[in-house]
Amino acid sequence: MHYFKLIKWLVVLFALQGLVGCSTAAPQPQPQASFALEEPSINVNDPYESWNRKVFAFNEGVDAWVLKPIAQGYRFITPKFVRKGVSNFFSNLGEVSNFANNLLQFKPLDAGKDLTRFTLNTTIGLVGLFEVATPLFDLQPSNEDFGQTLNTWGLPEGPYIVWPLLGGKTLSETVSLPVDYYYLNPVPYVVDQKEIRWGLTGLQVIELRESVLDAERLIQGDRYSFIRDAYLQRRTFLVNDGRLESDPFLEDDDFDFDAADFAD
Repeated sequence: MHYFKLIKWLVVLFALQGLVGCSTAAPQPQPQASFALEEPSINVNDPYESWNRKVFAFNEGVDAWVLKPIAQGYRFITPKFVRKGVSNFFSNLGEVSNFANNLLQFKPLDAGKDLTRFTLNTTIGLVGLFEVATPLFDLQPSNEDFGQTLNTWGLPEGPYIVWPLLGGKTLSETVSLPVDYYYLNPVPYVVDQKEIRWGLTGLQVIELRESVLDAERLIQGDRYSFIRDAYLQRRTFLVNDGRLESDPFLEDDDFDFDAADFAD
């Protein structure tokens, strides 16, 4: 009862203040309509957006002046089948990380598949230059990293952070980078010469940049928001092993999909 009385008296007090203001204040001219944009709401997954956009702009400049031209030159002078072999080679190296992380996530069947893929592609596929595990044995690749392992152990993804040169990543994936690219990377254990290791790292960066040249055409609107949202959606997909938590289309009672309607 005291709570409702307090609300009633507050309402009365504000009403009295309004009446007094109307009776004593001189009439003020009506302000013209304002068309100022509202302050953008803070994205819960991107609480550091102001800082991230500054780093993003820096990375875009480095990409425009250095990385993208090199990737375009690499595409121009390198035959497509060679680029495919390079891509297969680095993907095969990634099977080691997939294998280890699937074990750490208590998924022995997936780990066995990764080990089989690595063995087949390394031997029959000539150190991974040819992808033979999928077309010959229908063994689809995994995409695991130590960040997903940390999520499995209970660590949340954390906020989205854009790092200089590395780009935007969740906090858990950021923590996983030295584990995946050094401790779970077979190259440092096999190659002694630092020059060769750095050369392979540089080639991998160029190959990755070249592989997304065509995908840039899909970017629409605000480039930062598009890349961030696409990354976070893909990250959620990977963490959930491809399982969708919900499908807004299937949950919509008004959405009736019939494949026959789209048949030729």
